[in-house]
Amino acid sequence: MRDDLRHMDHALNLARRGLGNVWPNPAVGCVIVRDGGIVGRGWTRPGGRPHAEAVALAEAGTRARGATAYVTLEPCAHHGRTPPCAAALADAGVRRVVTALTDPDPRVTGEGHAMLRAAGVVVEQDVRAEAAAALQRGFLSRVQRGRPMLTLKLATSFDGRIATAGGESRWITGAAARHHVHGLRLRHDAVMVGGATARADRPALNVRGFGAVRQPVRIVVANDEIPDLPPEDEAHGPLWIVPGPLPEMMAELGRRGLTRVLCEGGGRLAAGLLQAGLADELVGYTAGVVLGAEARPAVAPIATVALKEAPRFRLAETRRLGPDVMHRWVMDDTAL
Repeated sequence: MRDDLRHMDHALNLARRGLGNVWPNPAVGCVIVRDGGIVGRGWTRPGGRPHAEAVALAEAGTRARGATAYVTLEPCAHHGRTPPCAAALADAGVRRVVTALTDPDPRVTGEGHAMLRAAGVVVEQDVRAEAAAALQRGFLSRVQRGRPMLTLKLATSFDGRIATAGGESRWITGAAARHHVHGLRLRHDAVMVGGATARADRPALNVRGFGAVRQPVRIVVANDEIPDLPPEDEAHGPLWIVPGPLPEMMAELGRRGLTRVLCEGGGRLAAGLLQAGLADELVGYTAGVVLGAEARPAVAPIATVALKEAPRFRLAETRRLGPDVMHRWVMDDTAL
């Protein structure tokens, strides 16, 4: 059992490499072990193909026969652009498959495990299930709730302000925090801002400082004037202009295949998402500077009647980034 946990942790680390790169597919990792040694490993590649199992099996070759495969999500059982991964594992002679999570996709759920067992493969389930569910939260949200997971990012002064009264905001936080934000963009399918923010700031909304990467989709929530932003090219991802209302907008993004969306403002959009219960995670970057009551707040007014009705999140992580502090908060959701 200890070896199962260790190898599944390895597979989960591999799966994380696909976050932000594989939508509408899930980010999956696979490790193939024979006689105590790793003979193949893989993760879902950009665009969702090839799948992690196919990559790992190609590396393992004939050494996959009699081996154990550790997969972070139930292998697919349906024919798409590629044959089912469950069949590929069985055909390669894998003796045992250990999975972390059952795939909720109606085309798969339980069928991948059943296909493996029917072929005589031993199947062990739910190894590191909680960690796998956290990693797959975006994919699970799209399948189960019909919308992507949404992360709300706020970079603020100590007193929760994003700019001075005159609009000066560059830079409240330091270089280390800004680099971390680009890493956050890298792990999301799309970066979202409100129309007013897009028109006022003309933000690039791309990933910089990580080499050549698959750029996230840029989403502007606007019902009226379309902002003047750079067209899609190697440095900028696709640009989508989407109207409200926010719940319908998020459902449309789910239909388009997005699983993880990062919202970077402005204040009215942040307030709307929070009030509608659409924010799944908060990531805050707090600087040790105080701007006062006249400065611009990070979140516009929210119609909250009582403290018990205010959106409340659970602290999941804190980290010091140069002179600033990053804190990540998660909305507990028993549906996922």
